[in-house]
Amino acid sequence: MGSRAASPRRKRRFTLLAAGLLAVVSSGVGLTATAGAAEDTADAPETLACGDGSYDAEVVLDGSTWTAPGYSGDSMLEAMRAGVASLTEGRTNMESVVVRGSGDVPADASLDLPSHTSLEVCGTLNVTGGMAADQAPIRVRNAENVAIPFLENMHGAPYFGIFVQNAHDVAMGDIRMELSGGLGIRIDNHDNTGERTTGISIDSATISGAGAHAVETYGVDGFTAGTITATDVGESGLLLNDTVNADIGTVNATNAGAGTGYAAFRMANNNGALNDYSTNIHVGEVIARGGGRGIFCVSESGGAVIDRVDIADTGNNAVLIENCYNVTIASEGGTISGGGEVRLAARAEFANNRDITLSNFTLIDSALTENPCGDNTTISNVTFENSADNSC
Repeated sequence: MGSRAASPRRKRRFTLLAAGLLAVVSSGVGLTATAGAAEDTADAPETLACGDGSYDAEVVLDGSTWTAPGYSGDSMLEAMRAGVASLTEGRTNMESVVVRGSGDVPADASLDLPSHTSLEVCGTLNVTGGMAADQAPIRVRNAENVAIPFLENMHGAPYFGIFVQNAHDVAMGDIRMELSGGLGIRIDNHDNTGERTTGISIDSATISGAGAHAVETYGVDGFTAGTITATDVGESGLLLNDTVNADIGTVNATNAGAGTGYAAFRMANNNGALNDYSTNIHVGEVIARGGGRGIFCVSESGGAVIDRVDIADTGNNAVLIENCYNVTIASEGGTISGGGEVRLAARAEFANNRDITLSNFTLIDSALTENPCGDNTTISNVTFENSADNSC
């Protein structure tokens, strides 16, 4: 097949984050400052589609042959590796690679992006063969100042589609995956748990068909996302583990975690445990249709505010808050309809819920149940339509 023309439908918005937002979030500055940084750059022009502009290296498919600096052959992965390897060794400033075309990449190997590298994929990565642990078609490990402005699509079943580990200041732009298994985007610090991964951003991630989570973080300080859209994924749309200073615009999940306890949006494993759970996790809106749960906070997580909710017909709890601290649901309103109940619960091995606020939403054809009674639970301006109030 010939080289693929640049898609006009997605613009390069990730540069707004890279211009200032990453630095604000990763510094630990509060959410008000983060929002201000976004406002300051909101009027910047949206320019360049995938493949536009100039690049330090190009990887191009012509017929059935991939060409890159120092490479000509039939391997998309080797061509991409050659493109990255052709950049200036030991560089301290960003250099860029563009991939023009679609092709197969093995599930048991990775393209590693070193520090100060930008990669745009204007085509589809078709992941083939059996998985291998910790491998990903695009991997960033122990690196800093890395950008992935575009990944036009990924198919197949990767272990991870994109894997970021023990890295700093990684900006992802418009990412799309139509998978048949695996996990979409994994961001963690598990190569060295003593040092958090910092300053990670995603403009938009649209992921379907993952067997596990669409997007998952673990051990991150400073995570910013615009919109995460998950469809028919086996587990969560967005899962935050042991992550602090996060600001997410919208989580929109359809049929995420069907038949499981996972959720459109889940927080677990001490997520938000910063300064005795002072507010440091912010989500603009959670939208959930079907699937498992809508919102799930568990295992000593908290420090979170979710502004708006739009949850309907979940197979498990619409909302489950279990052993969490300082969590506010629907500060600005919303609707929870049908499906499982809204539940406040606790396991014996952790301290009970405290400082939980549910407010400003309408609960339709469901129930709100609190058992056991939490410490300083506030339920205000909740409208019950054909729904039971079983709170304390």
